Amino acid sequence: MGKVIVKIKLTNLKDTFLKAAGARKAKPRTVEVEALVDTGATRLYLKPSVIKRLGLARTDTVRSQTTNGEAIRYKYEPVQLELMGRRENFDVIELPETVPNLLGQVPLEVLDLVVDSKTQRLIPNPAHHGEQMTEEY
Repeated sequence: MGKVIVKIKLTNLKDTFLKAAGARKAKPRTVEVEALVDTGATRLYLKPSVIKRLGLARTDTVRSQTTNGEAIRYKYEPVQLELMGRRENFDVIELPETVPNLLGQVPLEVLDLVVDSKTQRLIPNPAHHGEQMTEEY
């Protein structure tokens, strides 16, 4: 497949809700970071430094199968992920700081994006003619 790196915009979802309800005056915390597209990973995985900049609170732990065996990871409040004009909300799983932020298969499916292995980039799903679509088979 090659190495596909994308720039993603992340917004603290709780901040967005509080701002809309009038309970927060400041703009929602937002960051733009690079993420490695990893179709072997499941979810949205972020470094602790990114999680801290977004001000996310830990909500749970999850078991994760890694190349180094099983690991316990921390799960954090959801963020709004924006990529290629598409956006959706996803819980965040913390990775070690030494690992790149990872964009896994579930966010790709929901955003209806696929890896074009020929050009080594992310593209809208050609089966849906460039339009974001969900499937209900």
